[in-house]
This record gives sequence, C-alpha cells and structure tokens, in this order.
Amino acid sequence: MVLSGGGGGSMYVLKDRVFNVKWRSDFDKACVVVNFERRGWHKWKESDQDDWNIWWASVYSTKQVFSSDSHVRLGDHQLINHFPNHYEITRKDLMVKNVKRYRKELQREGRDTSVLDFVPTTFVLPGDYALFAEEYRRKPNTTWILKPSARAQGKGIFLINKLSQVRKWYATQWPGAVKVNSSDAYVVSRYIQNPLLVGGKKFDLRLYVCVRSYRPLQAYKSSLCFARFCNFKYTEDEDDLDNAFVHLTNVAVQKHSDQYNENHGSKWPLESLKFYLKTNYGLKRTNKLMEDIDSLIVHTLKACQAVMINDRHCFELYGYDIIVDDALKPWLIEVNASPSLSATTDADRSLKFQLINDTLKCVAPRQWHTKQARGSGHHHHHQPSSSSPSSAAASPPNFLQGSPSPLAHHGSFTLLYDEVSQQQERLRLRREQEREQSDRPRWSTWGSSASVSGREPGRRSMSARGSFRH
Repeated sequence: MVLSGGGGGSMYVLKDRVFNVKWRSDFDKACVVVNFERRGWHKWKESDQDDWNIWWASVYSTKQVFSSDSHVRLGDHQLINHFPNHYEITRKDLMVKNVKRYRKELQREGRDTSVLDFVPTTFVLPGDYALFAEEYRRKPNTTWILKPSARAQGKGIFLINKLSQVRKWYATQWPGAVKVNSSDAYVVSRYIQNPLLVGGKKFDLRLYVCVRSYRPLQAYKSSLCFARFCNFKYTEDEDDLDNAFVHLTNVAVQKHSDQYNENHGSKWPLESLKFYLKTNYGLKRTNKLMEDIDSLIVHTLKACQAVMINDRHCFELYGYDIIVDDALKPWLIEVNASPSLSATTDADRSLKFQLINDTLKCVAPRQWHTKQARGSGHHHHHQPSSSSPSSAAASPPNFLQGSPSPLAHHGSFTLLYDEVSQQQERLRLRREQEREQSDRPRWSTWGSSASVSGREPGRRSMSARGSFRH
C-alpha cells in the first residue's frame, strides 16, 4: 500500500486500486466544507449514491440512515457524525430520565450519588405535572424555567413563579385528554436564582465534547470553550421575569438586543473567565470548578451509556451548556447534538474552523490524514456500489477495528475519559494491593516456635494469583 500524490486529492492505493477519501455534508458552513477540502478529500456527488467515507449529517439524515426501512449497511470505511439514538442525551426529557435511572443504579451498588447533583430538580410535563405541583407547594417561593424538550436556541422557553401561571399554560398546551406527542413534551426545572455574575451579568459556559465510542466510553474535551453573557444586568425582579435579555444566554436570543456587541459577540474565551475566577476566588476554587465540570460531563455520558446504541461508524460532537452558581457549583442546562457552527464574529469563525479541524483529527482514521502524516498509507471508500456500501467488489482495509491506544491530544481536544484505560488502571491497583497483602508477614504460633505467615514449616505459600512462590 503506497501513497499517491497525483490528482491533488488524498488517496490510498491498494492492489492497484485507488480509493479517494470522499466526504458529504448536509451543511454548507465554511468551517465544515473548508476543513474537508484542505485535506484534499473529494466531495460526494448525488451519482455516488452510497459511496462516501465521512458524512457530516443532520440528525434527520442520521435517522434515515439507521432506519429499519433504509436497508443501509455502513461499511468498515464509513463514518457519520451522530449515534443512532443520540437523542437519549440531547433531548432534555430523556437526559433527565437517564440521569435518574443512573442514580438508582449507583444507589443499588452502594456508590456515591452526590456526583450526580448537577441537574436541577426537574419534571417532565405533562406526565409529571402532579409531582411538579406537589414540589411547588413545598417550595412556593421558587422560580421555575420551562423548556420544550426537542427545541434549541432558546425557543419556547419561559420562567414562572406562580402555580396559577403553569395551570393556565398547561390547560392551553394540553387541553382535555388530547394524546401528547413526545416531541411536544416540556421539562420544568428549578431555575438557578443565584448565578455567578460577572459585571452584574449572568453567563453560561459552552463546552465541546467529542465522543468516539460509548462502549467502551471514550470522550475528548476541547479547550475551545467560552462564556456567553446576557446583555442586561441580572435581576430577580418579577417585572423582568419575562425579559429574555436578562435570563437567557443563548446567542440566538441575545443578538437581537440593542446592547449586543458585534465585535466580541458577548463572549469570553474560557481562559479569560478562568483568569477572572483565579483573581477573585483563588486558584484552588477555580481548579475545583474545572474538575467538577469534567466530572459532570463524564457522568452525563455514563448515564446514557447503557441505552446508547454504540455503532462503531459513529462519533458525536456535543455542545454542553453549563451554568455556574455563586458558590462555584456547575449545573447542567442541556447537551446539544448539533451545536451551532454559524459564526457571528471573526474570533467565532476562527474557533469554529479549528473545532471542526480538531474533531476530524480526533475521529478520522490516521491513514486519512495524508497531509499531516507524510508517507503513511491513506484510504478512501470502496468503488461505487449498486446496493450497500459493504457490497463493493473491492473495499479498503477496515480502519475502524483494532485501533491503537487513544492519543492524549488531538489539537485542542484532550482525552477526558477512556474506559479501557480506567479498567486497566483499576486492575493494576488491585494487583498491587494483592501483592502487598501477600508480602505482608503474618505472625502466628506453630507448636512452641513462632513462624511467619502461619504456614506449616517446609511448605510453600500460594500467591493471590494462584502461582507458587518459592
């Protein structure tokens, strides 16, 4: 297998057959298209049908690909950017359900459940309305935020602080005994009324996480994170309860404010926020916050691990939205399956480009990166197929199996969690403990004389691993 430099594209030569890496995308965003083109990969055409290597797909296209009616079988040389049931973590109602189930699992195993105290008290409507009403009566001075389960960019969100407001809205939303479609469900969560403020303004954090596999779980976190600020100073005044510019940090909302700053987009890079936190709260508390955020991300993924369909052709770039309260405790707001790739500023444009570039470094087989890895073999998809990708007469070797140990870094991405490494480390520690215990002298009396380890003189002892030790 040799690298061919002809034709200006990345290609892989195998047994005199040439395979070009071929990409397709449902989005015309420059940060996606340019990253593919700069690698010398070839753009998919309609006539190529199922002949593609990597597809930056919409959630709708992903649903079609994995539909039982599609009869599509992905080949060993194909990648798509969503897991089949990604919504288990990105739909607000399902994410809450999975975290609650995971909490019960930890309780059964006698493990610490405080690691899951990052989701505000939440109910799914209309099913949990009675439970919500009961909780409201217990804490009548609490403000609640209602969000549609399957919408994004701040659409359909509003705050309430009176049960009568919910009753009126509930009667309008679900009149009578009308059957409720799951996509119409809402979540109602305790509103974080004590957010950490910078310059008197509320903000949240947008973090990017790339998951390469759910079983075993392997996740990377990008350093390309930022804080998104509201344009108006925060207030708990009831008169401003419906003022989205005070309470909602979404750029899609804030950009309509007359105080929106088009130069910086009301955003701070994470490093700027960390500098502010270290200055005002100290290094120790700032580092603790960052550790808690990492824990939040990992446990959110673990909560959905059991129900997620782990297809090895899939990866996912998630956008985590997290709010920090005035005690420097992080709270998970939501996880986005299709974080916005639109750019509102030059800095934003640069960030999104690097984000996609580093995501491709993270997920694409190393043999595909011919420009970065000079002299290494490079592959592309099989020859055009009349049926499914896997039925081609000649296909490139399987690059999705037998992958080496994960790299610690891929550009801005740092390995956050690797389940295999964690299991190996636990096994190593357990063996060390067993060796220490087996080597520790145990005094007892044998007849009239003392002997070490309590065994009969002249006999050999068996180690914890079952082999004899002389």
